[in-house]
Amino acid sequence: MKSLKLTLLASVVMFAAAPMAFAQECATAPVKVGFLPKLDTDPYFQVAKQGAEEAAKEIGGEVIQVAPSQATAEAQIEFINSLVSQQVGVIAISANDSNAVAPALKRAIEQGVRVISYDSDVAKDARSVFVNQVKGDSLAEMMLESAFDLTGGEGEFAILSSTPTATNQNAWIDFMKAKMAAEPKFAKMKLVQVAYGEESEQVNQQQALALVQAFPDLKAIIVPAGIGLPAAARALEEAGMMGKVKLTGLAPATLIAKYITDGSAQDIWWNVSDLGYLTYQTAQALAQCKITGKEGEKFTAGRLGDYTIGKDGELVLGPAKIVTPANLAEFKF
Repeated sequence: MKSLKLTLLASVVMFAAAPMAFAQECATAPVKVGFLPKLDTDPYFQVAKQGAEEAAKEIGGEVIQVAPSQATAEAQIEFINSLVSQQVGVIAISANDSNAVAPALKRAIEQGVRVISYDSDVAKDARSVFVNQVKGDSLAEMMLESAFDLTGGEGEFAILSSTPTATNQNAWIDFMKAKMAAEPKFAKMKLVQVAYGEESEQVNQQQALALVQAFPDLKAIIVPAGIGLPAAARALEEAGMMGKVKLTGLAPATLIAKYITDGSAQDIWWNVSDLGYLTYQTAQALAQCKITGKEGEKFTAGRLGDYTIGKDGELVLGPAKIVTPANLAEFKF
């Protein structure tokens, strides 16, 4: 009787495991990849999608992109479930909240969908690979160094981030705080506040003006969010404060070109189309079992060449650049 029970138990375990094992079989041809960015109105993700579509034309498969109208984890969870029902082979997500979306992603994995993140990571156990636009520490360091240059290395500055739960921005802010505390070079710089633009142009404008009003001696604002920097620049220009308060951070270079040219802003940027291209190439390599996300694995990403998976499944597109009047023409977005 005991033997029979053990046999039945083993059969149940095998039956339960079988759908997962079957569903995760290696694809023999390019699959449908569902892109899920933070927000549907952010042009950054539209340009990344163009890069993904370029890769799809080269190697096959299909790109579909869905996104919420509000930058919340709750809104993204609905789209995760929708992509599963559309039978995508891979979900590529830029997370609004790394941990809050993880349970829904894990359920997708249990149903046979592979998961990668790009731009903004999710919990490591809820994806195989994170396609990072640039090494986070280097990006944070470049923003802080840019603020140092713009302020002459002293005085008050603020940070206008996206949302309190944004994975990448929070990591950059933590790095900047740690670097300021550790290096005497930054001793005369004072971070007075971290504010949030909530992925809204209007809120970013309001927050930029509020920071200037709250801190009359403010010399610079770091804006590590693509929507926020152009919005803050317009608000300060209309208030006659642009130049008195310098701006730096991350933004499509073309949207703040005139401020870069006149020296009132700096920009740290990368090729956004290439980020989408690399993400799609990575998704297809994962679906076809050319990679699993293990450190040290190598694959070729089309025209971008060879890449190696790093620690914790991180894949880095490449180094960013500080956009100056001299190299502005290199950046088409």
